[in-house]
Amino acid sequence: MHRGYYILAVIVILGAAGCQHPRPLPPSAHEIRAYSEPEVVLARSALPTRPVPPLTKRVLNGIDVLQRERFAPLRGLRIGLITNHTGTDRQRNSTIDLLHQAPEVRLLALFSPEHGLRGTLDDKVADGVDSRTGLPVYSLYGARRSPTPEQLKSLDALVFDIQDIGCRFYTYISTLGLCMEAAAAARIKFFVLDRVNPIGGVVVEGPVYQGEPQFVAFHALPIRHGMTVGELARLFQRERGWDLDLKVIPVEGWRREDWFDLTGLPWINPSPNMRSLTQATLYPGVGLLEFAVSVGRGTDTPFELVGAPYVNDLELAEALNQAGLPGIRFVPVQFTPAASVFRGQRCGGVQLIVTDRNKLRPVDLGVVLIQTFYRLYPRDFAVEKVHTLLLDRNVLEAIKAGRPLAEIRQSWAANLAEFERRRQGVLLY
Repeated sequence: MHRGYYILAVIVILGAAGCQHPRPLPPSAHEIRAYSEPEVVLARSALPTRPVPPLTKRVLNGIDVLQRERFAPLRGLRIGLITNHTGTDRQRNSTIDLLHQAPEVRLLALFSPEHGLRGTLDDKVADGVDSRTGLPVYSLYGARRSPTPEQLKSLDALVFDIQDIGCRFYTYISTLGLCMEAAAAARIKFFVLDRVNPIGGVVVEGPVYQGEPQFVAFHALPIRHGMTVGELARLFQRERGWDLDLKVIPVEGWRREDWFDLTGLPWINPSPNMRSLTQATLYPGVGLLEFAVSVGRGTDTPFELVGAPYVNDLELAEALNQAGLPGIRFVPVQFTPAASVFRGQRCGGVQLIVTDRNKLRPVDLGVVLIQTFYRLYPRDFAVEKVHTLLLDRNVLEAIKAGRPLAEIRQSWAANLAEFERRRQGVLLY
């Protein structure tokens, strides 16, 4: 039986000059029922609909190209596959099954990242056995984050096939880097079956990480990096100086400006709470707040809701809309998340409505969200928890000081421009 909860959404008309002063509202507001299960879609009868872009391409991911080549690059090799449920071809056939059945390819082991082989877990992942193939499954999100020498000693190569979403603190790219490092140490080959960046490869945003490697910041990347996993692998190898035999099986038919829904590829939720392209688009900004407030985990629209028990939904929506961010507007809402921060508590907040994804800059959105929460609710908002993923003390202090968005953006402009120069030599598309 579905475990439900209710969202009380109050739709307020926001004029060009801003909202009127918040006033008490009658209880007979729009009532939207939602569920924590990912397959149930939130009813949005009161919200504007957006046309679905036409499919204009037939894009092939790396696994599709490898199939067409009859797995020639892997013939005769003993393989370990780093993958999860997103590792499929255009017809949703599992990369695990495809490699297991491929003649002259010896698939010997599987390695699973955060959320597990099937992409359903939010906690630590244990080792196990794949019921379909009987192969051992080694967790890379438990007691260890990279393969051990013992696990690699009988392998000739590692193959990586996981869908990323284009954000520095989405941990699959850290798993990529750690596995590359382990392969270099073991002196075995490394293959990346490349996949498109769902939110495009042109725009890069945010401060460039400057510290020591950690799981939410493996390398010196901005928050929105605008690269594919294959391009990131090339960048990691060049800048880490690994002696590694790396080969990227490239995507075909994708341009950097293409969003995922223009590729004709099937959307498979990369993680339990990443259920749509809209959510992936918002994540580089909204995700920054996920340890400080509810970002909708435990609802059926994670990363499209932001709130807390201490928030006046009308006040927050008015303040955010007055910020004038392009490509997005904010609707006051009340909701009760079934998981994560403020689980089971009634939260006031906003629903984020993307009106133009090409104009939206999600990192700017994140800065404005943090700044607005801190300005309106300085005693309640746990602003220091933002540092967990932001990882830039100067930017956080500027946000707390109420510095203008343009000034904050300028503070990382030089490093961001340098990153764009750094990546030029490794881009494939």
